[in-house]
Amino acid sequence: MNAPKKTLQGKIALVAGATRGAGRGIAVALGESGATVYCTGRSSRKALKKRPRAQAPTPGRPETIEETAELVTAAGGHGIAIRIDHTEPAEVRKLVATIERRHKHLDILVNDIWGGDALTEFGKPFWQVNLDGGLRMLKQAIHSHIITSHYAVPLMLGQRGAIIFEITDGDAFYYRGNIFYDLVKISVIRLAFAMSRELRKRHIVSLALTPGFLRSEAVLEHFGVSEANWKEAGRKNAKNPNQNSKDQNDSAGDFMVSESPRFIGRAVAALAADPGVKNKSGRVFSSWALAREYGFTDLDGTQPHWGNHAKKKYGKYKVCDDQFYSYWVPGLVELIFPDWF
Repeated sequence: MNAPKKTLQGKIALVAGATRGAGRGIAVALGESGATVYCTGRSSRKALKKRPRAQAPTPGRPETIEETAELVTAAGGHGIAIRIDHTEPAEVRKLVATIERRHKHLDILVNDIWGGDALTEFGKPFWQVNLDGGLRMLKQAIHSHIITSHYAVPLMLGQRGAIIFEITDGDAFYYRGNIFYDLVKISVIRLAFAMSRELRKRHIVSLALTPGFLRSEAVLEHFGVSEANWKEAGRKNAKNPNQNSKDQNDSAGDFMVSESPRFIGRAVAALAADPGVKNKSGRVFSSWALAREYGFTDLDGTQPHWGNHAKKKYGKYKVCDDQFYSYWVPGLVELIFPDWF
């Protein structure tokens, strides 16, 4: 497979939530395309040295932002790690001031702060879930995105081709199995839309993006495999390939249609390099559909299509298509006050 072209050479990117999973894959893919990438998050080497892994910002996980930055540089970009808690406005403001001092502008913003896996209680009704945990999830995964955009977007004004990505789960408005998880993943889709309406005359694109069945570090660990031998999970569970756990979608059959974090990363890189991407502003897209449109592949040269697999196995569902978005624009307030934004 040919190496990705340096289509983003000279671009400055901020990947908020770049420690692991989709965030790391996105940061490295931007590096493949030649970008300078600020990799932010709470898990740093210095912090992990001071406390046991069980007390890490994401308990039990060893990944750090420094590792991500090194992978970005090794891929051909320039990775810069800065430890930031994106729920703290003062820290985000300081981060953006640093980027402004060094580069005078920002081209790409990726809002991927999450950290809600341990807080999600799938299958439990809202009156039985842990309320404190749910409210914390909203702060970590919605408030942080708004805070980051609030401070970062002024640095993008006037930049030709500037683009904001909201990373979500799913390209439809279906319910997601836990009230707080559902609020988070739907809210960031709506956040991408709302920002696009306010930015449309300023030539900044804002959109949401979902991966398919993501082969993150935690998922690989769950299946007892690595990225190098991940297909072994299918052979290990050949007798019950369609069996999910009671509280999560983890059947071996579904895992065999999974994608590495680099796949959604290459979707981000393709969109950021597309001069016609403004036509996609405000909407939610999937890694599998964009792979067909732009021609990028996963690390193994394949183009996994989670959408087709899920519909064939579980049944059809409606995605956010042209008809869906036609109900959103124009809005009554925009008709009354067309000059607000």
